[in-house]
Amino acid sequence: MSKNRHKPRPRRRTMDEPAARKRFVDYPRRGRRGVRRWLPSWRQWLGTVLFFLACATGLFAYVYATVDIPDENAAARQEANTYYWSDGSQLASVGEVNRTIVHLSDVPESAQNAVIAAENESFYRDRGVSFKGILRAFASTAGGEETQGGSTITQQYVKNTYLSQEQTATRKVRELVIALKVDRTKSKQEVLQGYLNTSWFGRGAYGIEAAAQSYYGIPAKKLNPSQSAMLAALLKGAELYDPSVSTGNHERAVDRWKWILDREVRTGRMSRAERDTYRDFPEPRKPSMAGGLRGQTGYLVDVANKYIKQRAMLTEQDLAHGGYRIHTTFDKNRTQRLKEAVDDVVTKDIDPGKRPETDSDVQAGAASVRPSDGAVLALYGGPDATKHFANNADTSGVPVGSAFKPFVLAAALEGGADADSYYDDAGKLKPGSGAGPDEDHPTLRRALTSGGNATYVRLGKETGMAQVRDTAVRAGLLKGSMAGLDESFPVGSSTPSAVRMAAAYGTFAGQGLQNDPYSVTKVVKDGRSVGGFESRAKARRVFSKETAEEVTEGLRTPEGHAAARTGDQDRMNSAWYVGYTDSLSTAVTMFRTKPDGGPLLPMAAVGGEDSRRGTVFPARIWAGYTGTADRP
Repeated sequence: MSKNRHKPRPRRRTMDEPAARKRFVDYPRRGRRGVRRWLPSWRQWLGTVLFFLACATGLFAYVYATVDIPDENAAARQEANTYYWSDGSQLASVGEVNRTIVHLSDVPESAQNAVIAAENESFYRDRGVSFKGILRAFASTAGGEETQGGSTITQQYVKNTYLSQEQTATRKVRELVIALKVDRTKSKQEVLQGYLNTSWFGRGAYGIEAAAQSYYGIPAKKLNPSQSAMLAALLKGAELYDPSVSTGNHERAVDRWKWILDREVRTGRMSRAERDTYRDFPEPRKPSMAGGLRGQTGYLVDVANKYIKQRAMLTEQDLAHGGYRIHTTFDKNRTQRLKEAVDDVVTKDIDPGKRPETDSDVQAGAASVRPSDGAVLALYGGPDATKHFANNADTSGVPVGSAFKPFVLAAALEGGADADSYYDDAGKLKPGSGAGPDEDHPTLRRALTSGGNATYVRLGKETGMAQVRDTAVRAGLLKGSMAGLDESFPVGSSTPSAVRMAAAYGTFAGQGLQNDPYSVTKVVKDGRSVGGFESRAKARRVFSKETAEEVTEGLRTPEGHAAARTGDQDRMNSAWYVGYTDSLSTAVTMFRTKPDGGPLLPMAAVGGEDSRRGTVFPARIWAGYTGTADRP
């Protein structure tokens, strides 16, 4: 029997029947049954693909023609102000964005190589976009392997500099288009520099300079290849690769660091011999506590900013724009030793828990100045600048007491008085041999440090209060801190700051040559010096060498330095000790006041009855600090 016996024959169209209309798109397909009716033909597949390619090409051409390179985001250029210790290490980075923009020449080639190997090996060959790289990143991710980023360095630079961080298709298309245009208008070096300055490295650090400081405490130009590879690992996600966060982070960071170094070898950016020298993971330092102005830092920055605004006429708004590199005179080691000296006395000798009526609300301030030029080397402004806002090293309002007497003696000596003279019972100044006839008639030299308030009240009147004031101002105290010219003026009713007292005593150490205190040596913005801080006025002679030597001899202590202090005769609510050597002048003050301000509280009996009105504590701080301050 034939196989087609039961297959129906197709019916033939008769002459009277019209022909079927031909469709533009034969879909569903005629003459097909079942699933085949709904499967497009190869021509239909090809036509569909070509149609969508044409649409995509047209759309891309339209977008390319209409999307221009926008202006840079303000945030992409926003920087912090960076402050440096006198040795060049970073003191603080202050601003809404922790970023210091650097030129590519300040980034070592090893750091550039590590970033390129980690993020975009074809950077110098591609046109800003690498579709091959995107596909490779997808494939590597699917296989669970370490990867380069899917976006090129140019794309990431575009996202950081011109666009937002939102994850939308529209933003991604714009990123691709702008990346292509940026590649045509900017050099690879410009793009790489921009990328390194705008990338997020964690720990609040934007850009490789801030990252190098945050993780290793060094500028970017000092990074070695191993450290560079560790920082490059953070670009994949600092929250997952900062090794200090967790054990898991540490393991990921080590693996990524190894992979980057190995990839540098594979891509010809490092020799195998050099790679073999990097076997130990470069552990970064621990993250610092939040708040860049904690501890003494805020007080140091405060003094530096005041000096900048005074010297360079910059405003708060100018500084707020950021981007300034401020090199200070502050010595890191001296500042730390001064803090330790204060803390040692405060914790050992003052106990507000045990003696709340006498030991509560005690504050200290101190400053150390180099007499030869007036450089401020160290400050103690209070326990923490983020909690105690007044800078006790640079504040007025605390009477200086008997520590003011050297200026009275200097004024008298300049007027022709003799340091060995004394007042007799009739109140007449008599020449003496240097010892004085008895305790009731001390010489001017002896009364300088051993009581003698009555002697100096008389001396101030005879010398002339205005002359004493002018001498103190010429020595370095500010006129605005001078008290009224009444009977208490010669014995310290004026309220200079610790900085100014240290500087003014430095005039005695400098044998009558006066230098204004300064705290900034250089300010740089956009590679240019600002304000001319490198040049300062020469020292001014304000009184004779003989006068300075006489005062110094009168202040000489058994330990060999010269110093004055508030004493038992002072009726001031403050305690001072100011002393100097040829190379260092340091002033320490202590006082009591409520946190919300108000009048000074009594210093009597602070630390117990044996403290002699608390006047011993500044001397102990001074001794604790200067006992090591001159060591290298």
